[in-house]
Amino acid sequence: MKAKTSLEVGADGVAIITINNPPLNLLSADVLFSLKENSEHALLRDDVKAIVITGKHGKLGFWSIEFITDILEAARKPLVAAIDGPALGGGLEIALACHARVSTSSAQLGLPELRYGILPGFGGTQRLPRLVGIHKALEMILMSKLVNGDNAQSLGLVDALCSADELINTARHWAKDILEFSRPWAVSLYRTDRLEPLAEARLILENARIKAKKQAPNLKHPLICIDVIEEGLMHGPRAALWKESEALLELRQSDTCRSLVYFFFARQRTSKVPGITDTGLIPRKVNTVAVVGGGLMGSSIVTALLLSNYTVILKEANEKALMAGIERVKVNLQGHVKKGKLAEGELDQILSLFKGVLHYKGFKEVDMVIEAVSENTFLKLRIFSELASCCQPHCILASRSSMVNLNLIGEKTKSQNRIVGTHFFSQAHLMPLLEIVRTEKTSPQVIVDLLAIGKKMRKIPVVVRNYTGFAINRMFFPYSQAALMLVQHGVDLYQIDQAVTTFGMTMGPFRMTDFVGFEVVTAMYVQFCNYFGQRYCESKLISIMQEDYRAGETTRKGFYKYDGESKFSPDPDIKKYVNKARSISGISVDYELMKLPHEEIVEMILFPVVNEACCLLEDRIVVKASDLDVASVMGMGFPEYRGGIIFWADTLGSRYVCSKLEKWSKTYGSFFNPCSYLAERALKRTPLGSEGQAKSQL
Repeated sequence: MKAKTSLEVGADGVAIITINNPPLNLLSADVLFSLKENSEHALLRDDVKAIVITGKHGKLGFWSIEFITDILEAARKPLVAAIDGPALGGGLEIALACHARVSTSSAQLGLPELRYGILPGFGGTQRLPRLVGIHKALEMILMSKLVNGDNAQSLGLVDALCSADELINTARHWAKDILEFSRPWAVSLYRTDRLEPLAEARLILENARIKAKKQAPNLKHPLICIDVIEEGLMHGPRAALWKESEALLELRQSDTCRSLVYFFFARQRTSKVPGITDTGLIPRKVNTVAVVGGGLMGSSIVTALLLSNYTVILKEANEKALMAGIERVKVNLQGHVKKGKLAEGELDQILSLFKGVLHYKGFKEVDMVIEAVSENTFLKLRIFSELASCCQPHCILASRSSMVNLNLIGEKTKSQNRIVGTHFFSQAHLMPLLEIVRTEKTSPQVIVDLLAIGKKMRKIPVVVRNYTGFAINRMFFPYSQAALMLVQHGVDLYQIDQAVTTFGMTMGPFRMTDFVGFEVVTAMYVQFCNYFGQRYCESKLISIMQEDYRAGETTRKGFYKYDGESKFSPDPDIKKYVNKARSISGISVDYELMKLPHEEIVEMILFPVVNEACCLLEDRIVVKASDLDVASVMGMGFPEYRGGIIFWADTLGSRYVCSKLEKWSKTYGSFFNPCSYLAERALKRTPLGSEGQAKSQL
């Protein structure tokens, strides 16, 4: 059945137009035509005195000047928007064109269009500033910031608050009051009382431009949005509405929009696992979680669980380690309070869910255990053997390990069906990604349970098969390998980091190596060398630096120098280590490579990552190419506005990527050899993301 709107007229002469397009009442084309038809019908009916527009269950989701401005806003009958739940994008823009807005306290209002590479295109760039002021409107639009009903009322965005039960009646009475001139008949588009003086407004807009260029230099749609807002101040809102519509049409065709819309749907699909989530399994209830190991990662996982309202037990080996772990958790939670993410009054309530122990007493009541000790195989095997005997048969046994084979852990217990990997990323209470690792014997029920737990923890789950490096670490191990290879041949390492961050990566390969730490990186290199030797590029640089007590950011000396506030700067001493490593390896400087432009440096760093992602698809470590796109963005800082590592490669073409790798492999060796998955698709000129791209629903 096509999505539509319904029209009901009460005995009091108030018409209720309800948008019904579940689950979010998005404004698809058929909904818009239906809304236009019912609005025009209501305006023509003599028995209709006023109109209330709402969404089914109060939700208003995601047209043109002729309808919103010239029919709705210019109507000779008062229109009131009734909002409960999300009123986002076009849904809020329709509400802004109404003559009043009534909402519940819990309603969520916002214009998140910039997340999808476009701008508010139904008048939001003009009406929102006239209701809340330029400064607050820029914050909401440029940052896609949502506000609840309480905040919306204080800003002037909504006129009244009420309970969900009274929403329609309150809106109905408000509409009649406007009709009887006991409340103002306000036309948002021409209000000026909330706008800052022109000189101040233009200064605010210029500062916003400077900030947008600094934070997202590769994106143009935030700047176009600012220009459209300024157009309204300089030449009037009507002229600006036409500019807004033209800008929307242009931006919808942009690569950025296609990438961001694709990524939005890719994120939604990570929790859909064929053969697992389509079998009718229902997640079991998980109330209490134990974490074994209270180091930096363990305490961070505890923090994330507590913030998600789980009862948590932290087990440590001795009193000193336990006290240190508990203190780390408290510091993490205080950090949330300082950032305004957690109210001071909620802190004691959250800590009441938490206790530390030195034994396994009480583990019989636990629904899941997450092992988060150091990467010591024998220690992990002992812990899982103990857990199998002291936990109930239904208890999920999870390991946060990023290197130890889960099959090895399972072989030492009689509980292989409930063993699973929960690869949180540092820091677990801040990073949104959760890699769920399943073995051949992991129960589908356990995967369904973990997907539900991840959702409650507000994590983006990616389900992968158990294999060395799992998916994300393995996909990105060539990232630093390629960088080290270029440095060995004479390319300046700081130039490499600059090229890659200019492209949009959160961190360049050398800055990332410092952040992770040389010890961890070295351990991973050893493991990857053993399993993927033909794709391993050996370099002595890190080991030489370790001999001089450099270990990365934790020692304040790595590839960069660090001060006490984690500010970093290039270190001139690096040259001596590079020269020594080059001398030991017997590699001479390649003067052609030293002249590489930034674009080619990016390709030589990231095409091996694309190749390894194709290896993961070839080995069926992940189900969908889009999962790797999500993982690359959320786990490794690949720019979201490029869609993810596979999506980006497909914009260039599989044939182009493969030909470059083949060319480099002839000069620099097997590290650049394209895998058969990539080579086959290049030969057929087919996309690497074989399941197809998500269609835009904008």
